[in-house]
Amino acid sequence: MVDAVFFDIDGTLLSFETHKIPDSTLDALHSLREKGIKLFIATGRHKLQMELIPDLFDFDGYVTLNGQYCFNREGVFRRHSINREDIAVVVEQTKKNRYACHFVEEDRMYVNTINETVEAICRAVDSPLPPVGDPSDALNADIYQLSVFLEKGRQNMLLDSLRHVEATWWHPLFFDAIPLGGGKEKGIEAVLGHYGIPRERTMAFGDGENDVTMLEYVQTGIAMGNAGDAAKRAADYVTDDVDSSGIYNALKHFGIL
Repeated sequence: MVDAVFFDIDGTLLSFETHKIPDSTLDALHSLREKGIKLFIATGRHKLQMELIPDLFDFDGYVTLNGQYCFNREGVFRRHSINREDIAVVVEQTKKNRYACHFVEEDRMYVNTINETVEAICRAVDSPLPPVGDPSDALNADIYQLSVFLEKGRQNMLLDSLRHVEATWWHPLFFDAIPLGGGKEKGIEAVLGHYGIPRERTMAFGDGENDVTMLEYVQTGIAMGNAGDAAKRAADYVTDDVDSSGIYNALKHFGIL
């Protein structure tokens, strides 16, 4: 029995090729809704980066910023921001333009500089370039996530200086810095507590390294066929690619559809 299903966005719901939700996935979502199953987004994106999603399907709630900010139609029920001491370190480094960093507040986002890596990531997820802002603004705001544009192997340029954050990846050119002990699983835990849903009746779909803890936390974790190796290892089942009806096929496999 499944009472709640959680879906990553990029590479899971949305195709990297078409930047659309496949028709088979939309059909599956509507069928799950008819069965009374609660449906949730679980993403690293900010709410401002997924404005089109509610137009395509009205999810019951949203785990955003890799679990740090969770809300539904009634309001926000989880906020977890990064330690202010660590934010001060990042601000000092970005003022020297050591790397590009995307600062994520509750209602706004800004980057200290636009470079080729920022442009490449925005193209990959079909997202507009973020506005350039003053990193010093972050000293007086709650920052829920930092997207740091350093490729794998260079992340310790920042992480060695921070005490209260951890890195989560879904692309080799950048990582999301979140509060230590955070992650999508913490957001899902908050959702389940809010709705009174047992963990044993949960399922999740993901494809990235930032989905690993989510796939391990739920009762049944499903990795997309296009997922990275870490997500596949963490999953209970590996389905087809997002463009090959992976979500629909997995739900049929488990007898939910």
